[in-house]
Amino acid sequence: MTATHSNLPSAAGLRPLIYQLMPRSFGNTREAPVPNGSLAENGCGTFNDINPAALTSIRELGFTHVWLTGVLEQASGTAYPNRPADAADILKGVAGSPYAIRDYFDVCPDYASDPDRRMEEFTELLDRCHAHGLRVIIDFVPNHVARSYASDVRPDLSFGVGDDRSAFFARDNHFYYLRAGDPGGGPPLKLPTAGKPGCTGHFAPECEYGRVTGNNVISWAPGEFDWYETVKLNYGHDFTQGRDTSHLPGPYAAPVVVPKTWRTMDQIVAYWQRLGVDGFRVDMAHLVPMPFWRWLVKRARERQEGVFFAAEAYDNDPAKLTDGQVLDELLDAGFDAVYDDPSYDVLEGLYDSGKWANDLDDLAFTGARFHQSLRYAENHDEVRLANPQVWGGLGMRVGKPVCAVLFGLGRGPLMIYQGQEVGEPAVGVKGYCGDDARSSIFDYGSLPELLKWVNGGNYDGGRLSPEQKALRAWYGRLLAVLQQAAFVDGGYYGLNYANRDNPHFGRLDDEGVSGHWLFAFLRHDPGSGQAFLVLANFHPSATLRQVRVRIPQDAIELLGRTADGGTWVFSDRLDSEWSGTVPAAGLAGEGLALPDLAPCSAVMLEFG
Repeated sequence: MTATHSNLPSAAGLRPLIYQLMPRSFGNTREAPVPNGSLAENGCGTFNDINPAALTSIRELGFTHVWLTGVLEQASGTAYPNRPADAADILKGVAGSPYAIRDYFDVCPDYASDPDRRMEEFTELLDRCHAHGLRVIIDFVPNHVARSYASDVRPDLSFGVGDDRSAFFARDNHFYYLRAGDPGGGPPLKLPTAGKPGCTGHFAPECEYGRVTGNNVISWAPGEFDWYETVKLNYGHDFTQGRDTSHLPGPYAAPVVVPKTWRTMDQIVAYWQRLGVDGFRVDMAHLVPMPFWRWLVKRARERQEGVFFAAEAYDNDPAKLTDGQVLDELLDAGFDAVYDDPSYDVLEGLYDSGKWANDLDDLAFTGARFHQSLRYAENHDEVRLANPQVWGGLGMRVGKPVCAVLFGLGRGPLMIYQGQEVGEPAVGVKGYCGDDARSSIFDYGSLPELLKWVNGGNYDGGRLSPEQKALRAWYGRLLAVLQQAAFVDGGYYGLNYANRDNPHFGRLDDEGVSGHWLFAFLRHDPGSGQAFLVLANFHPSATLRQVRVRIPQDAIELLGRTADGGTWVFSDRLDSEWSGTVPAAGLAGEGLALPDLAPCSAVMLEFG
């Protein structure tokens, strides 16, 4: 069955606003799951649970894309007919990691009402999403696969088939194979699971040979914090010889001349494109050679011009496969967007490591990356905003200034994680990761606050508190503003640098400069003339009073206005009824006088 792209024009032409949902927990209405519980004990959401009511609500909130996280078949502790459970030694969590892929050509049977029809149910979900004007993104995990990888859908394309296991590296091997003299004492492979329930510390297929872990550990005895459940894929480059991958084929190379893993991955991407998938969130893209990306993305776009590629990547990872700035390299290779981890780290650091809002100035520039960054305040890897252990313990209200600033900075895609819009806190022990302020991706379970919105499959928010309903409505207003021309097509001008010596720019009594808790910037679209002034008070408890924001002369000129006469009118389009008028002549000197800015608040003032 092939999914269609009907009714998609409603999302076309707008910046991607992505709702990340994991079917396992999104549609699971089982109350009070037990830690480390089985599927039978804790339940599991399905593709069918993502019903028209759910998709209507997601679309009406303003989203253009859904990222169906973890749908590919993964290593799991749950058995099905003709599909035995995986050994406990190569699992993290009872359900297993969604990033330990067991078959790239199949979906997780947990998510099907009828596991034998799981692909049909998945493509039916694709059709529903498209019918609701939503484009669909799935994971692409190119760096590693599960130790148990074996495709029963396409056994001819199964990783490892035909490999020369006597060689650590061979150009057309899929994996890197351990040598007898490598660290860890030689075979068998010794996993850090010995003594845990159901574990022996060994994985039977790797008693005589062993493979390098997904995080590049060359050892017969990987550690507990290594990606020991996965094995690294080989793209024709020996990563132990450095980052120079210039020997690899170019973007126009014929499939017959590229390394074997390239050809396999190209067929995988083509398979999902044919089914109707619209794009891919690429896991740890910086660990894969840049020449491969130039080749793969080009081929994917020849099949489907608008296919979307977003890269999870981190330039500070020493294992990155380029000497250059890897985020820029990935954009140059054809990605539409790259993760904006640096800005996220600054804002989290406001509350947890002593950073200032001014530190965002160091990240603001006019290059392509600034406007092609995928920005988020939560995702499955990060802690929850509302968790009491992090983000200053401020609860769900901290999301307002954080998201208003992060999402307003550039023109790139934005992402909200399931439950963020209702203050899901991820409190307590769920399983594998303990109480780590994250919603577990390794275990069966539900999300207690999101459940109140799901409301038995009605997806109407019937059990939400007034505060949660207000927060969800606030996110809807934010997304609507962010689809305005100033944010979709406009430029950025930061104002904190021009206000550091301005004592009325949110400065507290013990501070010698301004810009600790207050951040301000302009967004302006020359084509339409639309302009916004965005301000956020990040302080957890202090109301910032008598704030004045100086708008420098060059910023005024950038906006196509003059400072020698007339008045400017400002109106908040986000969270208040405030509007004000200021003489243009005073903007660069005295500045724009603002109403009191409450703790953890933001305004988006449109220029009249």
